[in-house]
Amino acid sequence: MVFLIQNTQNKDGEAIQIKLDELIGSHQGAHNALLDLEELTEEQLKQIKDRYEKLAEAARQELSRGLKDTKSTEV
Repeated sequence: MVFLIQNTQNKDGEAIQIKLDELIGSHQGAHNALLDLEELTEEQLKQIKDRYEKLAEAARQELSRGLKDTKSTEV
């Protein structure tokens, strides 16, 4: 029974990953290098995460100065 549940969860996880990859790949300007993050080492993931945290902090600072952080609608 446990094996069946785990197998179903693994299949669901794979399907979600494929759907996310499709969304990333179909978005103009998306970084295709992010498609297989689960294959990276912990150090590589940390470097990418740190980069995005810096981008987020810069965006929050721009918002606090009244600037937009994106071309999309307000959050």
